Amino acid sequence: MTPKPYTHRDAVPYRPLDWTGVYPPAYDRGTVPNHVAIVMDGNGRWANRRGLTRIEGHKAGEAALLDVVAGGIQAGVKHLSVYAFSTENWSRSPDEVRFLMGYNRDVLHRRRDQLNEWGVRIRWAGRKPRLWSSVIKELQYAEQLTAGNDALTLTMCVNYGGRIEIVDAMRSIADDVAAGRLKPSAVSEKLIQRRLYRPDMPDVDLFLRSSGEQRTSNFLLWESAYAEFVFLDTLWPDFTRADLWRGIDVYLGRERRFGGAVDEPARG
Repeated sequence: MTPKPYTHRDAVPYRPLDWTGVYPPAYDRGTVPNHVAIVMDGNGRWANRRGLTRIEGHKAGEAALLDVVAGGIQAGVKHLSVYAFSTENWSRSPDEVRFLMGYNRDVLHRRRDQLNEWGVRIRWAGRKPRLWSSVIKELQYAEQLTAGNDALTLTMCVNYGGRIEIVDAMRSIADDVAAGRLKPSAVSEKLIQRRLYRPDMPDVDLFLRSSGEQRTSNFLLWESAYAEFVFLDTLWPDFTRADLWRGIDVYLGRERRFGGAVDEPARG
């Protein structure tokens, strides 16, 4: 029997690594957001509601990430950026920080071959200072392993902050100006873009956040200047590819004008 296509009214079972039986809507060609950015929020609340520690919530989020990556490929999303560890996360308890460092490293080690088989290109955006060398090593190895893939680019934002990314870009430009290599009048949006962590990262089309919180939390501030923001109540460990598709449904129902407008007076 051929599985029926997914519609937004269907309840999709949680199948973290299952490619069969669940299909996205039949999106029109070229309508799916090219770049989806996700704040994976709600791990701690998910765990605490079950009498578990926050660390257990982070562990449960791994399957959700894999399922969303699979759903992104199925839907035709080409770029997926996820907030894995922010520059502000260093303020959490030492135990949680140690876990998150090791967890990000271990997830990459466990999943890189599988993602490579799926045709996923893995990249890292973030800062080296304070980041464990073992984490950097795993990120760089995953980048090299998957460099030739083109099904979907998964950018892991580890030790990342939107404001500090812009600050780092400004410092780089200021150094060139001070050294006489660049005139202040040459500073432009395109130049700033070239100094960001991933200069070739396309602008975010859909900014998606789980858990019901409605804020950016300093994620991809420059890249999300014209993004459509969608906030879903689902806690991240319960998130599935169906939630990604629901976010895309909301995105497709909006009119994107990028600052422009059409005068359409009401008639009658």
